[in-house]
Amino acid sequence: MRARVGGRSPAISWIVGVLCAAVVGALLWLSLPAGPGVLTVIGVLLDGTVPR
Repeated sequence: MRARVGGRSPAISWIVGVLCAAVVGALLWLSLPAGPGVLTVIGVLLDGTVPR
């Protein structure tokens, strides 16, 4: 089942979709170095709330 919108080319919309996915992938790749820092901050924030 596919929705068709008047005036839209399937080829152009496919290309734009691939480009958008590439941009999201590049942003995720660039954010990878921040991962350990974010996990440390989350660990510090949750340290006082976890019952022992």
